[in-house]
Amino acid sequence: MEFVLIGISVVILIVVILLFIKKPQHASGISTDEFNQLKAENEQLKIRLAAAEQQIKSGEAEKLSVTQLLKEEKLESEGKLTERINRLEDEKNSLIEQLTNEKKRMSQAEEAFKAQREKLAEQKQYIDELQLRFKTEFENIANKILDEKSQKFTEVNRSNLDILLNPLKENIKAFEEKVEKVYKAESDERNVLKGEISKLMELNKQISEEANNLTKALKADSKKQGNWGEIVLDKILEASGLIEGESYTKQSSYTDELGNRLQPDVVITLPDNKHVIIDSKVSLLAYERMVNCETEEERSGHLKNHLSSIRNHIGGLSAKNYQDLYQINSPDFVLLFIPIESSFAIAIQNDIELFDYAWNRRIVIVTPSTLLATLRTIASIWKQEQQTRNAIEIATKAGALYDKFVLFTEDLKKIGDSIERSQKSYSEAMNKLNTGSGNIIGRVETLRRLGAKASKQLDQKLISEEE
Repeated sequence: MEFVLIGISVVILIVVILLFIKKPQHASGISTDEFNQLKAENEQLKIRLAAAEQQIKSGEAEKLSVTQLLKEEKLESEGKLTERINRLEDEKNSLIEQLTNEKKRMSQAEEAFKAQREKLAEQKQYIDELQLRFKTEFENIANKILDEKSQKFTEVNRSNLDILLNPLKENIKAFEEKVEKVYKAESDERNVLKGEISKLMELNKQISEEANNLTKALKADSKKQGNWGEIVLDKILEASGLIEGESYTKQSSYTDELGNRLQPDVVITLPDNKHVIIDSKVSLLAYERMVNCETEEERSGHLKNHLSSIRNHIGGLSAKNYQDLYQINSPDFVLLFIPIESSFAIAIQNDIELFDYAWNRRIVIVTPSTLLATLRTIASIWKQEQQTRNAIEIATKAGALYDKFVLFTEDLKKIGDSIERSQKSYSEAMNKLNTGSGNIIGRVETLRRLGAKASKQLDQKLISEEE
C-alpha cells in the first residue's frame, strides 16, 4: 500500500509541473474564465496533493504500525514456537524416561522369567529323579513280592503286579477289582484241591497197608508202636504242604497251671495265632488179635479189649487238658490220631457211641484220610491268609503311592500356577509396550519419525504388532 501512495503522489506532482511549464507560453491567449478554471484546478491539485501527502504520512504511520504489529506477532509466534518446542522436548524426555523404565521393568521381567525357567528346569530334574526313585521303589517292592510268592504264582497275581508297577495309569478301584479276581482264583484252587485230596486218599490207603504190614513187628513193643504212629503222622504232615517251624511244631514242651510238664506230639499253628493240638495213639495188640482169631467168641473178646483200649486213650488224652494250656490258643478240643484206618473203622462200627464219648471229653478222633484232608484245608487257609496279607500290603503300599502321587500333582499344579503368573506379568508388560492407544513403542517410533536422532531401530515385529 505504501508504494501505491507514493506512485499517486509522483503522478500528481508531474501534472502540476507540466501545467506550470505550459502556462507562460499561452498567457496571452488564455481567457479569464480559462485562467480561473486553471486556477481552480490548481487549487484542487494542491488540495489533492496535500491529501496525497497526508495519505503518504498515514501510509507511513500505518506502515510503522503494521511493522510493529508484525514484530509483535513474530515475537509472539517465536515464543509460542519456543514454548511448543520446550513442551515437545519435555514430552520427549518423559517418553524416553518411560521407555527406560519399561525397558528396565521388561529386563526385570525377563530376568524373573529366566529365573523361573531355571527353577522349572531344576524342578523338572527333581521330578525326573523322583520318578526314577518311584520306579526303583516299585521294582524293589515287586521283586520282594515275587520272592515271597511260590512257583505256582498265578497269571492273575502277575497281572496285579503289572498294575502295581504302572500306578500312574491305574487307580485304586481297578486294583481292588484285581484283588477280588485273586480271591476268585483262590476259590478255583480250592476246587482243584478236591481232586488232590482224592489222590491223597490213595496215598492214605497205601500208608494203611504199610501200617498193617508193620503190625507184627510192632505188637511186641508199645514204645515202638508210639514211635511208628508218630512216623505216620510225620508223613501226613509232609504230604499236607505245611511247613515245620512255621505252620506246626513237634514235641514242644509246655507247663500247666500245676507245674506239670506236657509234650503234645504236634501243635498246628493257624492264622490269627490260633492252634490245633494232635496226639498220636496206637491200639494195635487187641486189634491184631481180633483180626487173626479163629472163633467168633475170641473175636468178640478181642474186640471188646480193642474198644476199651481206644476209650482208655481218649480218657488219658482228655485228662491232660492240652486245650487249657495258657501258652496255646486252641479250640476246645484235641485231635486224637489213630494211624490204622481199619482199626478205627471196626471200632466205630461196633461202638456207635465212641465218637460222642470222645467229643464229650473234648476229643476228636481222626485217621490218616480225615487228618490229611484237615491238614490240607489248614494249608489252604494258610496260603489264602498269606495272599490276603500280601494283598493288604499291596493295598497299603498302593495307598502310600497314591498319597505320594497326590503330593506330586499338587507340586506340579504350583509350578503351573507360577508359570501362569510369570506369563501373565510378561503379557501385561508387552501390552503396555506395544498395544493400546498411546503405547510406548508407538510414541517413541513417532519421535523417530519426527526426526529424533537414533543409532538403532526397534524390531520390526514389535512395530508390526503395535500397528
